[in-house]
Amino acid sequence: MFHLRPITPRDRSEVAELVCLSTNHWYQTRLGTKVFHAGPESTAVFFDVYQALDPGCAVVAEHAATGLLVGSCFYHPRQTHVSLGIMNIHPNYFGRGIAKALLQYILDYADKHGHSSVRLVQSALNLDSFSLYTRAGFVPRRAFQDMLVGVPQEGLGRRFAGAEHVRPAKIEDVSAAAALEREIAGISREKDYRYFIDNRDGLWEMFVYDGPNGVEGFLAGLKHPGLPLVGPGVARTEEQAAALLARVLDGFRGRTALCLVPADCPDLVQDLYAIGAKNCELHFSQVRGPFQPFRGVLMPTFLPETG
Repeated sequence: MFHLRPITPRDRSEVAELVCLSTNHWYQTRLGTKVFHAGPESTAVFFDVYQALDPGCAVVAEHAATGLLVGSCFYHPRQTHVSLGIMNIHPNYFGRGIAKALLQYILDYADKHGHSSVRLVQSALNLDSFSLYTRAGFVPRRAFQDMLVGVPQEGLGRRFAGAEHVRPAKIEDVSAAAALEREIAGISREKDYRYFIDNRDGLWEMFVYDGPNGVEGFLAGLKHPGLPLVGPGVARTEEQAAALLARVLDGFRGRTALCLVPADCPDLVQDLYAIGAKNCELHFSQVRGPFQPFRGVLMPTFLPETG
């Protein structure tokens, strides 16, 4: 019924349509709301970002008779692991083994290229995908609260402790950021940091927290009109994470941004409640293969997928 093949540049519009249709359908039928209100024009950013970072690192399922794309999944090879990006199946083809085939394609890629660890961030509300991943050997390692923060036009109106230690990231910070994330989360992805700091498409910001021992935290933000996201980032302490979050959120004045924070970081969660954040979903960090317990605050995102 379908065959798998690598993504190509000509698939951009159809994949954007698929991401929008599949995701909105799932949320509308289960939660009564859309995620992508701006339509496929906004979801094309997934194709653009992943192709800028890793051209060709996505797999699509093509209907054998019609040529319709009925499934897609991005993946992101990094120094320490392969990260599984957004996966989408056309609603008319749910339950036909397409998601399982896409996942196996990426697991086979990871095995072939010597990546023993594959990681993702997955909705705790979607038990179908939870079962798909855990059956394949993924293990939930941390829970995150998805929190929406509406930022007033005049700013948050609150100064967080340590704000004076936060500054814009520079290319010279890349190696320190990589070492810090390796220490805290057991992963490294220098290519991502360079991409954020270079900011050739004008959509990214990245800040670092300077402490007594150098860079002790960093956080990026995606300021896309249809997909305002905070992350990815890490910090040694919740106080440092709060200062970084406040600085990134300030770039979203007059808008609402989505951030993910660890559910087991109560001070950070309360800081967000204090500025009006509202919970909208829960996600799990899942890992297949070797895993180092987290040694600080991890703030993941969906683009590029943190893992």
